[in-house]
Amino acid sequence: MTYPSLHSVMFLGILLLGMTASPAMAASCSSASQAGNWAYTYNGTIFTPSGALPLASVGHFHQDAQGNLHGGQTRSVAGSSGVEDISGTITVSRDCTATGTINVLVGGQLQRTAILALVYDNDGNHVRAIFESLTLPDGTNLPVVITIDGNRVTTQE
Repeated sequence: MTYPSLHSVMFLGILLLGMTASPAMAASCSSASQAGNWAYTYNGTIFTPSGALPLASVGHFHQDAQGNLHGGQTRSVAGSSGVEDISGTITVSRDCTATGTINVLVGGQLQRTAILALVYDNDGNHVRAIFESLTLPDGTNLPVVITIDGNRVTTQE
């Protein structure tokens, strides 16, 4: 019976240690690490007293190292489209989950505020999110089921 050499055992140990350390290091996120220019789509449903309305959007935003963002989107609700500005903040946790507060404006006037739950994957270059709430300026909460899919286009420079 032959036994592995000391060098082989050490190499295997270092390899295994590296493999177990990599996921922890890859999962370390922050607002600064997620900074950059992003593109996204979302789709889902708004539930109103008169019925469910389908919606979709395509947009872009810039997120700075402090988690502030600004951008724009074109959205369609039940076939009626509009162009809107967005601004807000995203607070990123070390485990790559995040919370966002996004204001939607038209002509500088607040139209609605969305609270989002987000998670970053693909080494921080992809984001998935779901709306937790959608609130009008008068405080009316609109029930929604909306999901977001986004990709980082460029990193912060």
